[in-house]
Amino acid sequence: MRILMVGDIVGKPGRVCLRENLPGIKAEFHVDFTVVNGENAAAGFGINAQVAEQVRLAGADVVTTGNHVWDRREMAAEIDSLDYVLRPANYPPGTPGRFLTVIDMQGYKIAVVSLMGRVFMNTLDDPFRAMDDIIASLADVTPNILVDFHAEATSEKQAMAWYLDGRVSAVVGTHTHTQTADERVLPQGTAMISDIGMVGPRNSILGVEVALILRKFITQMPVKFEVADRPMIFNALLIDIDEKSGKAKEIKRINREL
Repeated sequence: MRILMVGDIVGKPGRVCLRENLPGIKAEFHVDFTVVNGENAAAGFGINAQVAEQVRLAGADVVTTGNHVWDRREMAAEIDSLDYVLRPANYPPGTPGRFLTVIDMQGYKIAVVSLMGRVFMNTLDDPFRAMDDIIASLADVTPNILVDFHAEATSEKQAMAWYLDGRVSAVVGTHTHTQTADERVLPQGTAMISDIGMVGPRNSILGVEVALILRKFITQMPVKFEVADRPMIFNALLIDIDEKSGKAKEIKRINREL
């Protein structure tokens, strides 16, 4: 089966770009299943039920999140009703929302996990131990496990991929909005990339208007961030998986200017 994992959607421009281009990309590459990171889809920070539904209708089977999942205050009350939206698994027990979903795809199952790093991020529970528990819970369910690891440090993302090599199908980094060129299939069959990138404004700094970010760096004063506009960039990763073994066979980056 062929999986498409799409980088962070940045604001309304990113949502429009996703809606306009995701169906065509899925058709072009004969995609079977699509995961989209939507944590920045609402005006560049956070997500809510209305925006999540727009991402789903654009073609996402599962929507993952990260450290901005609660930026929209209403999301804490809404997330339990959204069975296709995941929050990071290593939030403390009792946190609203799901961190794992298993989808039945015509005779085989795919598990998707949202996970968050701790280096230069909020201090959550240990993501490595969290994954040990999740993998154990899926032992009799499916070998096809996709992990969206939302983390800042490249080293932590690569470490997670090596830690899970042979135990999951893919460990795909999100969060930094900049696509890396280290995609590979590790020796035991786990696909990895440090960061998929984003779907958002190309002439920006991580999706935000350039002048605003420059002002913040130069003056060290607070600045209200605003999402830039077109032209856009569409970053994603294609992963071919043997659905019987859960092993990744091939991966390919998508990096399109639109």
